[in-house]
Amino acid sequence: MSMTAPKELRVSKDRKLLTVTFPDHRPFELSAELLRVLSPSAEVQGHSAEQRVTVPGKREVAILKIEPVGNYAVRITFDDLHDTGIFTWAYLHTLGHEKESRWQAYLDELTGKGLGRDP
Repeated sequence: MSMTAPKELRVSKDRKLLTVTFPDHRPFELSAELLRVLSPSAEVQGHSAEQRVTVPGKREVAILKIEPVGNYAVRITFDDLHDTGIFTWAYLHTLGHEKESRWQAYLDELTGKGLGRDP
């Protein structure tokens, strides 16, 4: 799916929140923790659903930097040095619209595996 680029990407002063504003949409606020644990990287997502990894202990993760990737995405580097996820405009848009359900699924997964959010 082709998406128009956001008109703004803004990282909060504490580096814990990314605000994404697409044209004709209200801004989405995505926490660094959510972005990190749902990173589209192969390290997190694997190459199939069975290989997907539940990433615990990222409550305090922060965004170090954001770099453009062509005209379709950004690479986010987190303070745990994870930087292999390419966040396309479509994926950021999806995360904005599905933030609550994806976050709850992540929390349920942590609980089911006996894992937690704290480092």
